[in-house]
Amino acid sequence: MRHIAGFFRFWYEFIIGDDWRVAAGVVAALAVTLVFTRRGIDAWWLLPSAVVLILFASVWRACRRETP
Repeated sequence: MRHIAGFFRFWYEFIIGDDWRVAAGVVAALAVTLVFTRRGIDAWWLLPSAVVLILFASVWRACRRETP
């Protein structure tokens, strides 16, 4: 049982890590991409764009915290 708990703890730390907002943003982008694709909309551009925006927001938040 200890190994199973360690396995899930590893994946939680790996996916959520320092900022849960990044993980939530990627999951939301994947969900929207899935919905668009199922409706027949060409959504190849959505996921890379979302990742760039999420990365920018994460770095911006981190920089704002560091400056007095």
